[in-house]
Amino acid sequence: MNLITWTALGIFVLVYMIISFELVNKTVIALLGAMVFIALHVIGQEDAFQSIDWNVIFLLISMMVIVGITKSTGLFQYVAIKTAKAAKGDPIRILVALSGVTALFSAFLDNVTTILIIAPVTILIAVELGISPVPFLISEAMASNIGGTATLIGDPPNIMIGSAARLDFMAFLLHLTPIIGIIFLAFVGLIYLLFRKDMVVTNERRARVMEFDESRSIENPALLKKCLVVLGFVILGFLLHGMLQVEAATISMLGASVLLLLTGKHEIDEYFRDIEWGTIFFFIGLFILVGGIVELGVIRLLAQKLLAVTQGNMKLTAILLIWASGVISSVVDNIPYVATMIPMIKDIASSVGQDAAFPLWWSLALGACLGGNGTLVGASANVIAAGLASKSGYKITFLDFTRYGTIVTIVSLLLSTLYILGRYY
Repeated sequence: MNLITWTALGIFVLVYMIISFELVNKTVIALLGAMVFIALHVIGQEDAFQSIDWNVIFLLISMMVIVGITKSTGLFQYVAIKTAKAAKGDPIRILVALSGVTALFSAFLDNVTTILIIAPVTILIAVELGISPVPFLISEAMASNIGGTATLIGDPPNIMIGSAARLDFMAFLLHLTPIIGIIFLAFVGLIYLLFRKDMVVTNERRARVMEFDESRSIENPALLKKCLVVLGFVILGFLLHGMLQVEAATISMLGASVLLLLTGKHEIDEYFRDIEWGTIFFFIGLFILVGGIVELGVIRLLAQKLLAVTQGNMKLTAILLIWASGVISSVVDNIPYVATMIPMIKDIASSVGQDAAFPLWWSLALGACLGGNGTLVGASANVIAAGLASKSGYKITFLDFTRYGTIVTIVSLLLSTLYILGRYY
């Protein structure tokens, strides 16, 4: 490798480490790194813009708009309270039920958004029950990471993998949702064993929860009906987009546009403020950085090294990918990790064939998404849950989360390994 390649690789590693350990705002450092790449001619400006996966960008933006509008109706809080009441105020049932709702929401919403919606209601319920909300919040954070793995739109790494590998919504439902269902059942068993001793309350406390009025959560019934109709059509569109030969981003952007029209407001700036523009530009910077590394041939070299280690054995490569992705994603941001791994798997596929490399995409998705449960810093949802707990006077330390998360992650990765081996080999 020449000087420019070593320089670019050094910049990439430095940016990656700064992002992973949050030494500087990740959006700022990603954009700065990308612009340095262009300025040093590591990648040309036109090639840099072509390296951006606009399908991912517009899918994220449109789903943020849809979620933002739906959130304003109070639907998600209504479901959370209704779920707690359906559990008859029993804390262990509420723990399992709210984890289930969180996983379900996270399959279709951003994990951080899900936690921001569910956690405040959870804390309120736990306070009324007279117990600590910490077990609930830890369980919900982990459930959001598990649920987000199930679908194309559940977690940003899946969106990136789906777009890069040309995998549609149905492909994720057929190949990932079954194992995520099994992993979630195992997760329910684990949280029952881990937290059941903390779930003892009096009948008087249970009665307080049963007195909650979930209907007061609904702030705009008319808009809620419109949101449900549009969401229904968007999900149907996701299921059929492969057959219709229309990208998921087009489906979601159409849904977002219709929903903006149906709000009846002439000024829609408030809904665009709900878009996480920092996240969007983080992705743009990241795509350019990875595009530069691909342009220099570094990713191809890494792919060759990996195949050399596994001697071209795809079964061993798939297993290695699950566990390496799980361990790495438990301590660093899985988005830049997945962005780096995608072109590597593409290079492997060009060497061994698309069919032979097909299971590697699922290994990457399972390892990267489920690895987020390994430590407190493994996923943004974990950090947000800890932050909300702290604001309410409760503390979730790194060790508190990690001692539970490590168990859940190991079980999840073991089940994922058995699934990949059993289904594809």
